[in-house]
Amino acid sequence: MNFNLTELLRYQIALSLIKGIGPKLARNLVAYVGDVKEVFKEKESTLAKIPGIGPVVARSIKSSDVMARAEEEIDFIQRHQIKAVFYTSDEYPKRLSYCEDAPLLLYIKGDNYLDGKKVLGVVGTRKASDDAKINCEKLIGDLAIQFPDLVIISGLAYGVDICAHQAALKNNLNTYGVLAHGLDRIYPSLHRNTAAQMVEQGGLITEFVTQTNPDKPNFVKRNRIVAGLVDALVVVESGVKGGAVITARIASSYNRDVLAYPGSVSNELAKGCNYLIKSNIGGLIEDAQDLMNSLGWEGDKNHNLVQRIIFKEFNNSEEEVLYDILYKNKEMTANELSLESNFPVSKVSASMLSLEFAGLIKSLPGNAFRII
Repeated sequence: MNFNLTELLRYQIALSLIKGIGPKLARNLVAYVGDVKEVFKEKESTLAKIPGIGPVVARSIKSSDVMARAEEEIDFIQRHQIKAVFYTSDEYPKRLSYCEDAPLLLYIKGDNYLDGKKVLGVVGTRKASDDAKINCEKLIGDLAIQFPDLVIISGLAYGVDICAHQAALKNNLNTYGVLAHGLDRIYPSLHRNTAAQMVEQGGLITEFVTQTNPDKPNFVKRNRIVAGLVDALVVVESGVKGGAVITARIASSYNRDVLAYPGSVSNELAKGCNYLIKSNIGGLIEDAQDLMNSLGWEGDKNHNLVQRIIFKEFNNSEEEVLYDILYKNKEMTANELSLESNFPVSKVSASMLSLEFAGLIKSLPGNAFRII
């Protein structure tokens, strides 16, 4: 990075660190004085007269030590090959740039393919049920067949978020995790390995400088970035007070499409999705085809969503037949599989055990099986 660019970045980072100045006010301030450098060079008396600034904030600008802190951050991002993208840059994500409260500055570790043709947010509860994980994996797997350049955005949290990222990686899609802290850490630390893979196949994004803890208010700020980066947001499973519902409301306020999986009225983890659907914030979907119909996405007509591409050789033709039947029906008993396949129950049971060991299906009580 040459001297002039480093100097400019120092002012950009410093502006983002001034207390009392949010993204909207900062944009107005830069527009008023004409340049980010001038914010720090302008007289205090002049700054105080700018609408929204006043004498207190003007004094904060002139007396702040944010320049030294900005230099520390520049040293970190240069050592760790992190991109710092200011809102005026051509590299700033186009979708996010249209949101009036979008961050002044984004730190991106990895590639910057955030302006892809189709960008989908997938979020939900940290306590995801097996059904939610299955729905999430199947949705992303099916969409990957139709749209191999699809980008998946989520928040790297437990539950639905990490399921979405891992499903994207498994299906060779770029995926980005939006963080509620600086890039000097990964939270939760359990997701460190997945985060490392994402840097090679997407990236990590934050508006926070290093030494920023993942405190509660930061997650709400993080949610608005998730909402602003996407064409549409899918809520797989969420309680009424879940962060996913907050993200959905923000996405709706940004005129993004919101979609949600319905659930049982007695399930606390489904009440958030049901609320979104009932209040007309989110449309109801049950699979990838519903999403495509709702968003008007036309996929590859040479692929049928019920014909999943399996990058695994089956041990025999019986396994392939049984897997295809189960894939179409999602969940079946051994007897039902036997009737539809004309295989004896003993052969069905042996084949399903092999498929379970391969990680393609899951066994359930009552000698039943479910696709993964």
